Amino acid sequence: MTRYTAMFERCRATGEGALGAFLMLGDPGPNASGEYLDALVAGGADMVELGIPFSDPVADGPVIQAAAERALHAGVRTGDCLRMVAEFRQRHAVVPIGILTYANIVAARGIERFFAELAAAGIDSLLIADVPSIEAAPYAAAAKAVGVDLVMIAAPNTPAPTLRRIAELSSGYTYCVARAGVTGADQQLTLDHGELFAALDEARAPPPVLGFGIATPEHVAEAIGSGAAGVISGSAIVRRVADGASPGEIEQFVASLKAGTRRKPATAQDGAALMS
Repeated sequence: MTRYTAMFERCRATGEGALGAFLMLGDPGPNASGEYLDALVAGGADMVELGIPFSDPVADGPVIQAAAERALHAGVRTGDCLRMVAEFRQRHAVVPIGILTYANIVAARGIERFFAELAAAGIDSLLIADVPSIEAAPYAAAAKAVGVDLVMIAAPNTPAPTLRRIAELSSGYTYCVARAGVTGADQQLTLDHGELFAALDEARAPPPVLGFGIATPEHVAEAIGSGAAGVISGSAIVRRVADGASPGEIEQFVASLKAGTRRKPATAQDGAALMS
């Protein structure tokens, strides 16, 4: 049983969704990064997704782009990131660890070598944001060879044949975008993912996890209520780090997001009842 499978089963058994928390490795600096990573777990994150700083992160909004620039300017490189994660794994044996990066980072080291390095560091999954499913087969084969999950992205407008290809090639979880565009912390979500979740289930894809715009406990509750197995919050956490929040403050914020995985989302009927 993989760490992802065990984590999703544990969350289902307790009647809650899974919370994923994102940070950019090496931000706000290589020495402080580990304390912030530990804060995610202390706050109750069920899984973590970590970025490797890259100079052209096309799927990331301005908050995460700025975090990547800070890490790069601090001298953080891919090898440093792998060492940080290996140290984090020694401290946290159970939590699933995913890496979010881009094809150039993988190509620079070679596909097979990169996946082998991920496995050696104790990393569970890799999401390559700019590799479409039609080009993903070599990555899926390399991932399978070393026991790493390849996570792929799906959206409500993804065609059915592509969803079937995603289901065939990916494992761990399916990253489902909550909105169009790039990553960012929105004030309001507009979720209409029922058909997507049903199509992924029919194709036997890994569990759907919603990301892009998950910024508050209310967003978390709404996403879980829509049928997602979990959520990933990134920009809202990274922005707090950029604003100088301490690891303890990040822990408290993550705990508030985790509480949202146990709440029923508010409905129009709830509002009417409160006004009556």
